[in-house]
Amino acid sequence: MPRSRRFRTRPLAAALLVLTLPLLAQSSPEPAKDDPSMLPAEKMDRASQSLLLDIVQTTAGMFAVGERGHVLSSNDGKAWTQLSTNTRSTLTTVASADGQLWAAGHDGVIVHSADGGQTWRRQRAAPWMPDADDPDQGVPILDLLFTDSSNGFAIGAYSLMLVTHDSGVTWTRQAVGQPGAAEPTKPAEPSYDETGLLNTDELELGEESDPHLNAIARTGSGALVIVGERGTFLRSRDNGATWQKASFPYQGSMFGVLAWEGEHILAYGLRGNAYESDDLGTTWRKLDTQVNASLMGGEALPNGGAVLVGATGVVLTRKDAGSPFVASTYQNAAGETPVLSGALAQTDGSTVLIGEKGADRYQPK
Repeated sequence: MPRSRRFRTRPLAAALLVLTLPLLAQSSPEPAKDDPSMLPAEKMDRASQSLLLDIVQTTAGMFAVGERGHVLSSNDGKAWTQLSTNTRSTLTTVASADGQLWAAGHDGVIVHSADGGQTWRRQRAAPWMPDADDPDQGVPILDLLFTDSSNGFAIGAYSLMLVTHDSGVTWTRQAVGQPGAAEPTKPAEPSYDETGLLNTDELELGEESDPHLNAIARTGSGALVIVGERGTFLRSRDNGATWQKASFPYQGSMFGVLAWEGEHILAYGLRGNAYESDDLGTTWRKLDTQVNASLMGGEALPNGGAVLVGATGVVLTRKDAGSPFVASTYQNAAGETPVLSGALAQTDGSTVLIGEKGADRYQPK
């Protein structure tokens, strides 16, 4: 049953035939100059303590992004500097390649830095506008992946997938759908029982025709994988030219995916669920995470090691692929255990964490 186009964001903002279509937004009316997606981010003294949704490590330091178009940089994960960006839309994801950076998020915004994060330029903005008929308008981007400084992918809600081959100067809509799929139809009116409640059949969750795509990663073999809403799992072995939909053992949403050498991957998400595969998702094994809290972010470490973070301050770490996860709970200076959305492990054993209360450096006890 088709859904209404009221988008939902990634938590804290959460064989197929691939057809390449022109990006409709290129011919759509320009957003109003006073739209938040078009306005410069305001400088805020406490930006490092505001909602942050993704983080990346580069040779120039760490970069974190979040609400109100915030982009922050740090060399140590303790002191942060807010950088100037020309959007106030919430940024949900940040990626780097060959010294360049890209960030993206709500209103279909993508911003780019060609100088290691010092200056940023808006490449794309597609906020919802009442007089336009572009279905991609207002759809948030939830993750970015660049395989090099020229070639990248942006994925998001309602199966949004954009590709670029020129460092983001132009973005092309890549529609992922089954051949011969029927045109969307008007949803049937819901039916109710004699008590006035929805019938059981109305409450069943069927497979979505356009599931949200939450995260994308590239393995050491060069393969690409995507995880998303309601057990969505896609993989590509031809650099994203075509995608195959494969079965996944859990029908809940996966919010992230990590990748290592070969075809080793780990997907994590709702209610502490995490699954690992050594053959690009042909077979899976369920991991004992010891938690029921949803897992929102993570980082792949050498030799199959990993750190995963999520709701209620949960932090899971393992030193290598053969070791179990060890759980701990992050508590900030105010005694809170906030929802965490990203992590970067440091050489001294500490971890830089980001989430709903900003950024902090954490040393598990």
